[in-house]
Amino acid sequence: MPYYNIYKFIEANNWEWSTALFFEQINLNYGMKILNADLTVAATTFLIFIIYKLKVKYISLKQFLKYFISLFIVGFSLALPLYLYDNYNRDESNA
Repeated sequence: MPYYNIYKFIEANNWEWSTALFFEQINLNYGMKILNADLTVAATTFLIFIIYKLKVKYISLKQFLKYFISLFIVGFSLALPLYLYDNYNRDESNA
């Protein structure tokens, strides 16, 4: 889904990429600034969380890399559901 919007941005700008224009348009109003800030805080918190889980050996390096790569290649919208799916049964057995 996010890549579709990047595609539409490039299409609207005559198939040319401009990082400056992209960030100018993404922060045009306060509503978008709020969403950007919220998503940045959520993704950063998740990154710190999975680093901690790796350090205390709750997740393997392979799992960590899966979440880390999905966070930076696709986004938070994939990384968090992957983590929750992988750890659902583990959390359920502790209840």
